[in-house]
Amino acid sequence: MLAIFSRIFKHNDIPKEYRSNFLHFYLDIGWFGVLSGSAVNFINVYATRLGATGFQIGLLGAVSAVVSLLIAIPAGRWIEKHNTGRAVFWSSVIYRFGFLLWIPLPWLFNNQAQIWALIILTFLMAIPLTPLAVGFSALFAEAIPSDWRAHVAGIRNIVLSIAFMAASLLSGYLLKNIPFPAGYQIVFGIGALGAAMSSLHLYFIRSLQSDSHTVQTQPEPDSVKQSISPLNVLRLDIWKTHFRNVLLTLFAYHFAQYLAMPIFPIYNVRILKLNDGHIGIGTALFYLTVLLSSTQLRKMVHRIGHKNLTGWSVAGMAAYPLILSMSTEVWHYYAISLIGGLGFAMVSGAYANYMLEHIPANDRPSHLAWYNIILNAAILIGSLAGPAIADQIGLSQALILIAALRFLSGLFILKWG
Repeated sequence: MLAIFSRIFKHNDIPKEYRSNFLHFYLDIGWFGVLSGSAVNFINVYATRLGATGFQIGLLGAVSAVVSLLIAIPAGRWIEKHNTGRAVFWSSVIYRFGFLLWIPLPWLFNNQAQIWALIILTFLMAIPLTPLAVGFSALFAEAIPSDWRAHVAGIRNIVLSIAFMAASLLSGYLLKNIPFPAGYQIVFGIGALGAAMSSLHLYFIRSLQSDSHTVQTQPEPDSVKQSISPLNVLRLDIWKTHFRNVLLTLFAYHFAQYLAMPIFPIYNVRILKLNDGHIGIGTALFYLTVLLSSTQLRKMVHRIGHKNLTGWSVAGMAAYPLILSMSTEVWHYYAISLIGGLGFAMVSGAYANYMLEHIPANDRPSHLAWYNIILNAAILIGSLAGPAIADQIGLSQALILIAALRFLSGLFILKWG
């Protein structure tokens, strides 16, 4: 463990002009890990304990996807016209303010009303989340030189894992020992703190490209205005490039990924009978594997490249739902959590860089807006289809089907991505 921390804060081999950005990217993801390991990690479990149906849990993921589908292109154009760093920072502040509003819900509403309040808040939070999602990948590309992206992504995964494990274990302990729903309110408060601190560190990240600081303030010439048509605004020309294959294969991956998201908490609570302490330990074990695997990310990228690492890791993620479908005991859940972190670490560290390799440096926001559209289309369809499939064929059979789709999506990336 000491070696891991030594590696995180070792700056001797990093050029001085990059060090501040690297540090703030690490601290940003660390506090995001606190948010993710607490409030975000337990929100579906909270909704399940309130009595939410599979459809309602699916809506928690789907409503934000609807918003992002509608405004992703305008968000990309807005990012293009503003300083990327400032746009990302303010979008994050507005989006993350919503986590504070989760805290008083048990004081204001009964169980069913709380579920719908969470769905409505998620819908509203998706409006600033869309430019944040589009802009963050562009900011990462602007603020981190391409030769260092795998390094920074790997360290970010390590920091995320440490923060997530600590927040998850603490949250599980609190939820086990503090009566419902007060324990969840404390966990939501921890998440809100993590959200605020993550946004603070985003403020200090600066682009290394001088042109990103230049915002167009002069009116466009009439000749330019006349050339702008609805098709130009949509940037359909992007679909005539190889980036089309990247978008389609990543859609397949995200669709298979999000099909399972509404099913996991229902299976864990209603079939495995897990309590909040079990879930906290399981997610901590998952991110322990993410932490250990992330130390090898840079080496794996150099050996087989971002695309191949993404494809094989996505295929490997099929193991989680497959083994979960056959599980009946809490120790099964713990074992699956350890296995699942391996593929997730490699995918989360490699797929964004794989995508950036196929995006022109001077046209990132428009390409990333289209990625945001396919991502949210996958979230929308997957979040609603997952519970519907489970209702028709059963939870275990649905998980087996999802495992097969995850494996196939990995092969699609390897062959056509």
